[in-house]
Amino acid sequence: MAFERIAVLGLGRVGALAAAMLHEAGFAVTGFDTHAPHARTAYPVRSADVATPDALAAALAGFEAVLSCLPYHLNIGVASTAHRLGIHYFDLTEDVPTTTAIREMSGNAKGLMAPQCGLAPGFIGIVGASLSRAFKPCRSIRMRVGALPQHPTGLLGYAFNWSPEGVVNEYLNDCEVIEEGVRKMVSPMEWLETVYVNGVKLEAFTTSGGLGTMCETFLGKIDNIDYKTMRYPGHAELMNFFFHELLMREQRGLAGKILTHAKPPVDDDVVYVHVSAEGQIDGRLLRQEFVRAYYPVEVAGARRTAIAWTTSASVVAVIEMVRAGKLPQRGFLKQEEIALDDFLKTRTGARFAEAP
Repeated sequence: MAFERIAVLGLGRVGALAAAMLHEAGFAVTGFDTHAPHARTAYPVRSADVATPDALAAALAGFEAVLSCLPYHLNIGVASTAHRLGIHYFDLTEDVPTTTAIREMSGNAKGLMAPQCGLAPGFIGIVGASLSRAFKPCRSIRMRVGALPQHPTGLLGYAFNWSPEGVVNEYLNDCEVIEEGVRKMVSPMEWLETVYVNGVKLEAFTTSGGLGTMCETFLGKIDNIDYKTMRYPGHAELMNFFFHELLMREQRGLAGKILTHAKPPVDDDVVYVHVSAEGQIDGRLLRQEFVRAYYPVEVAGARRTAIAWTTSASVVAVIEMVRAGKLPQRGFLKQEEIALDDFLKTRTGARFAEAP
């Protein structure tokens, strides 16, 4: 069922860009934020109390869908309101308990409940599942993503272009994997390996949330699945020292403030994507890869960072597919159910195919 009217909650860097991309894709967009955006927007912006269910329901009256770009702890409330109103729900969260709660309420939903529509989880799972379909059987899917400064400085070689709260959670929460056919939880910032993308040496280590629902979907079908974050070499050792030897894991909020004060965002960033799958094709053991480096681009008249546009474009492409009837119209959406070819054919998803 086609729809046009969509509300975007939270007009930070990613939310404002997602709203602009939705507007360019032909949606009737209204943005909601507690503060007026710094730049002029092509879509109307309103204020709403997103933490109060009745106020949020009144704000969302008349819309057919809502995209939450709010902090993850607000998403359950937004999803509950969308469920009550019978409208489509989308978000970018990597928080596992939040997604679990949204899934539990999706059984009798009149609209589609689609969390985890960002880069990882999100696009990375779409790519991984797509590669796996070439193999019979597929023995492994390995997914790695790194959002990094192009010109790193200091020993950490990092800049906080993403939510510090989200990064800290990824570094400290346990990580789901499938290892030798067993679904299990493993510690973060471990399983260290070396990865090269376009000749750039990187290290990859386990972080939480990037797999979404893939372990559940592929348990008993694929023996090895894992997700890792990529950083410049030496990063993991220093972050382990920071969180564990200095006990900053006990003060997550303070840890985020210290790290962002030391390593603020940069405009010249890069998003590295490295996905591989291995298995049998016509009786031969083979490996296929999807490896890309995504850089800042101009969208809606402004230069956008790589992490902002890749995250925003991921969810907007999914929303385009729902409007076009390429995805279910109700219930719970798993990212690995989305066809990569259809994703790349959308107006917004085509940006992932164009990049080198």
